[in-house]
Amino acid sequence: MRMTDTSDLWWKTAVVYCLDVETFMDWNDDGIGDLEGLAQRMDHLAELGITCLWLMPFYPTPDRDDGYDITDFYGVDPRLGHHGDLVEIIRTAHDRGMRVIVDLVVNHTSDKHPWFRSARASKTSPYRSFYIWRDEPPADPAPTVFPGEETGVWQLDEKTNQYYLHSFYKHQPDLNVENPRVREEIAKVMGFWLELGISGFRVDAVPFLIEPSVAAEQRGEEYGDPHDYLRSLRAFLGRRTGDGILLGEVNLPHAEQVEYFGGDDGNELTMQFDFVSMQALYLSLARSDARPLATALAGRPPVSRGSQWANFLRNHDEVTLDKLSEDERQEVFDAFAPDEQQRVFDRGITRRLPTMLDGDPRRIRMAYSLMFSMPGTPVLFYGEEIGMGENLDAGGRESVRTPMQWTSGKNGGFSTAAPSRLPAPVVDDGFSPEHVNVADQRNDPDSLLHFMRVLVRRYRDSTEIGWGDLTVLDQPESSVLAHCVTGAQGQMIAVHNFASHAVSVPITVPRLDSDGSSDTSDAVGARLVDLLESGETEVAADGTAELAVSGYGYRWLRVVRSGDKRLT
Repeated sequence: MRMTDTSDLWWKTAVVYCLDVETFMDWNDDGIGDLEGLAQRMDHLAELGITCLWLMPFYPTPDRDDGYDITDFYGVDPRLGHHGDLVEIIRTAHDRGMRVIVDLVVNHTSDKHPWFRSARASKTSPYRSFYIWRDEPPADPAPTVFPGEETGVWQLDEKTNQYYLHSFYKHQPDLNVENPRVREEIAKVMGFWLELGISGFRVDAVPFLIEPSVAAEQRGEEYGDPHDYLRSLRAFLGRRTGDGILLGEVNLPHAEQVEYFGGDDGNELTMQFDFVSMQALYLSLARSDARPLATALAGRPPVSRGSQWANFLRNHDEVTLDKLSEDERQEVFDAFAPDEQQRVFDRGITRRLPTMLDGDPRRIRMAYSLMFSMPGTPVLFYGEEIGMGENLDAGGRESVRTPMQWTSGKNGGFSTAAPSRLPAPVVDDGFSPEHVNVADQRNDPDSLLHFMRVLVRRYRDSTEIGWGDLTVLDQPESSVLAHCVTGAQGQMIAVHNFASHAVSVPITVPRLDSDGSSDTSDAVGARLVDLLESGETEVAADGTAELAVSGYGYRWLRVVRSGDKRLT
């Protein structure tokens, strides 16, 4: 299908908030976050301005991989609540103008899933073909995703004396998505949750989900176009709900990501995380040089009108740096993860942004201002709105999956249970609840939480960010990123300074109907009106303006031309 109707493309201007129920709020004080606790904190999200809530896996699980090892795709982990509690969350979210999306994790199951228990019990099991088996591992197996934790992707099952494929941990056997019965089950899973009122899915590890089947290769068969399956999932979603989304985790170069959108047709993934720009942003922060990020943004390929990039600074995994060169990655490590304990898998950082930036409020706010101003949809990980840190003692990727910090009290107000019963240790350094929490920041106009609320409001007011086209503006200062977003409603220019010293920035305002050409005649007499503070700058007769930007400073400016009636 070709996307032409844009009336229901709510994701183009959404603000997404990702949380793990287990670590968000414990309401029954058993030490584990629960759905009732989340319901009690929905007003916090509404006040922040969140419009889409992304729930990490809440399904039944042995919990060996933060819930991504699932034993029942249709269930709710009883530690967190039940289906009635989840429906109440969805209703409460809708009452507050929020949609809800959930994780779709169908590349693999837990090895405790009934399907796999049956499959490994006998070669004649009806579920044997739900997984991928072979007598011997291939001569050139794919590398493990988790170096240092797994030695390979094939595991011997001693009962049947065959090897099964596990692209991730060995307790997560890969599903054989080529099998029509598996595809039918995946469709049923999607249909079930859609009927409960969710608005789509964050699709886990998409390239692993659709890559050419090992089972087909073994039989010497042609697998066909793997993207046919993504197109079928999107079509199914469209039939069941006209405006549902598939937000894909596709950590690939930009040119390859376009294929996962479905090219010009936009009939595969609705949205994708921009891993390339995220990694370039950290390189720019490490160098105090905007050019790596400017290059990445300028290199974003055009996508269909209904497709969208998702911008983020960190997620629930490590800050992966795998798309940087080895030397570039080392630069970022040296700047933000000098201790080996702060790194994982030789490619990523297990810290949150505020600790990487030594708690410098100027740099922290500049980074979030930049994320919200980049064309696309911003995605926040819980705790980012208050500047939470990490607890490295939790180890690896668990370091950032600590309990949400609500107050300065016991366990940060997350739970009154004994600390030993919590799903993870609370942060205990300068970013502990004593110093960083929602209650203290809620009514403090100088707090990060207040600043994030302002960013969300300005982003929502500036629809060109979600809908417009990007032009990276030439700059003589290497520390400055200036970009313009042009949409049907007008233009916004954002300027961000990666250096500690103040700069004077020359700006040439692009034409409304151009893709960044030097013809600026329609900007004569225009004004650049600040959106994050009061003030405005006149545009000269040649369409240029000079802007002062402080060290680690940031400015959002609406281009207001004669006769423009838009509120600023």
